[in-house]
Amino acid sequence: MKESLLEILRCPLDKHELELEDAEYDGDEVVAGVLVCAECGERYPIEDGIPNLLPPDMREETPA
Repeated sequence: MKESLLEILRCPLDKHELELEDAEYDGDEVVAGVLVCAECGERYPIEDGIPNLLPPDMREETPA
């Protein structure tokens, strides 16, 4: 994902901004890391350049 996407992404639980942590890059693309809600602290993984913004209870049920 492009880091500029952070300007529009919001936490699905409380609609607050997300911050990028532990980012791994391939050129200018973020390929791995974690998006953290600035308000509630919920964490959303980025895998293969795709942020998983499912609520925590739904993430466990989805196949990889």
